[in-house]
Amino acid sequence: MSGPARVVVVGADAAGMSAAHQALRTAKRTGRELAVTVLDRGTHTSYSACGIPYWMAGDVDSGDDLVARTAEAHRESRIDLRMGIEVVAADLSSRTVTTDAGEVVAYDELVVATGSPAVVPDWALRPDGTTYDGVGAVKTLDDGAAWIDRFALADAGTRVVVVGAGYVGVEVAEAALRRGFAVTVLTRGRGMSMLEDEMSERVNAALEQAGVDLVLGAEVTGLETDGDRVTGVRWDGGSREAALVVVAIGVRPATGFLRGTGIEMTEAGALRPDPHGRVAEHVWAAGDCCEVRRRIDDEWVFRPLGTYATKHGRALGDSLAGGSLAFDGMVDTSITRFSLGEVNVEIARTGLSRKDAVAAGLDPVALLTEGTTASGYMPEAEPIALWVMADRATRRLLGVQVVGGQGAGKRIDAAAAVLWAGGTVDDLAWMDLAYAPPFATAWEILQVAARRVAERL
Repeated sequence: MSGPARVVVVGADAAGMSAAHQALRTAKRTGRELAVTVLDRGTHTSYSACGIPYWMAGDVDSGDDLVARTAEAHRESRIDLRMGIEVVAADLSSRTVTTDAGEVVAYDELVVATGSPAVVPDWALRPDGTTYDGVGAVKTLDDGAAWIDRFALADAGTRVVVVGAGYVGVEVAEAALRRGFAVTVLTRGRGMSMLEDEMSERVNAALEQAGVDLVLGAEVTGLETDGDRVTGVRWDGGSREAALVVVAIGVRPATGFLRGTGIEMTEAGALRPDPHGRVAEHVWAAGDCCEVRRRIDDEWVFRPLGTYATKHGRALGDSLAGGSLAFDGMVDTSITRFSLGEVNVEIARTGLSRKDAVAAGLDPVALLTEGTTASGYMPEAEPIALWVMADRATRRLLGVQVVGGQGAGKRIDAAAAVLWAGGTVDDLAWMDLAYAPPFATAWEILQVAARRVAERL
């Protein structure tokens, strides 16, 4: 082959652009020549989707503030970035992809970083497949701009119904309340179901204290409309009037163009790349279109988070260009908050749930511990609850969850570090953590919680 190797990246957000830039950096170091082309069906690149609810709340002035690197900046780095182009098919034998305009683009190495668009169920759609006026998801910058416009046009006190009570649902509920709207949150299970029951109950109580009309066990069955505009939401057991409906029930990998290529995918369409990003010969993948290996139980799980996308993208780009970086999985760490007036709750988790531990054949012991985020005599002291779980036989730490006031959430990082290292609950109980009255108690509450579990093993 003469000339530079042709690298085609499908997807221009966190994983795709991390891979593209790292490939060029590593190629410069290894003496390789690459021609990198990036194709993306959207209108924005390298932006923080996680920041959209805070834009909606008014904490962020503009969608431009959420853009880490513009399309022009990428092109200045010798990347041939083409926006508004969707890849609809791939031929692995000829090493080509086909776009929605019928263009055939050849590659030597293909990087799949297509992400996961929001799931929008049939009940939210008109017969022509478009959403009703006042209905939408919160996933892209275009979604965010649409919600900013809807909020600006809506009257104070207008009811916003949020369907879904995961991270995005909770964050959007906060945003809508802060904008002066009445808010109903519907979820077919329990709120924040990624937490243990005793922890999610605390989050639910905080939402209701802040004025959220929280309806659990509600399976949405349809919308009430006035022509093309939504006026209400129905579920199996009730209904609410609504001028705006936010759909926050999850996402699905955008890998349909790979169907029939022989590349292994889950039933939902997620890919499972190795630590270097390979999924097949000359085909690589990273980001929200992929599952991630959880190190604790060696299980593959779907966790579309920017932290994993950027790390795996960087490792992929390095490996593609002759390097050896690897993304060696994760321990399932995440965090968010709900903050309105006197209600301020931080929510974090890492590791396995009790259900995960039992499924892995472990013998989990878990305890809930309550305390304060700072010494009780300090004005900074806020309530905090910690759920800690360890394996009875090996004493290995298995999972930690935190729900508490300001300063509670980032305690999860210490637990995640112990999980990453495969440490025990004793390691967490006795490791050297910082103390001063405004920040912690003399026995850090996280370590008290770990010690209590250790004493029961």
